[in-house]
Amino acid sequence: MERLHYQPIKQFRVKRGACSVADAWSVTKVTASSPAVEVMTDLRRIPAATIHYDVSLAEANHSMILRGVRMLFVTDADRHVVGIITASDLLGEKPTRVARERLMRHEELCVGDIMVAAEDLDAVSLADVLRAEVGHVIATLKHCCRQHALVVEPGPDGEPLVRGIFSASQIARQMGIPLQTAEVARTFAEIEAAIAS
Repeated sequence: MERLHYQPIKQFRVKRGACSVADAWSVTKVTASSPAVEVMTDLRRIPAATIHYDVSLAEANHSMILRGVRMLFVTDADRHVVGIITASDLLGEKPTRVARERLMRHEELCVGDIMVAAEDLDAVSLADVLRAEVGHVIATLKHCCRQHALVVEPGPDGEPLVRGIFSASQIARQMGIPLQTAEVARTFAEIEAAIAS
């Protein structure tokens, strides 16, 4: 077996005051013609924010705040995705409506009661994403009237594996569009206006 010989990477001295620390929260500016993968949250690089389906709504909200996210993957005991829950689901009218329909108190509801079930989620394949542009992602989200779309690839055992996620608000941020609301129609109107200008 041939032994590999690695050479050290070329080094240089950093000048005092001439170097800054990268901002982890800054985002890459994109346009409608940028590669779609640039606006995908890649779950191989960023750990998925998950929560179990029987957790209380208050705990789910607290988890989102601690993690700095507006969406959690809802999982079962085997870590299979059974749905997603968003900040809009938690803080909107849905919990009150579901509690009234089920004759329950709001505090008795759990994540599984108000999540968007996996079978109601829209997904796209990673293979298609790798050939698409940001404009295609925007059109897809608008077509299905969703803030989020899952990106799926075949797992090692052939079962679908969630590889990433698209978020309309993340796309808007990366396009430099300030968003005042999480309302789906307004988000897409703001994105389209930015593309047109």
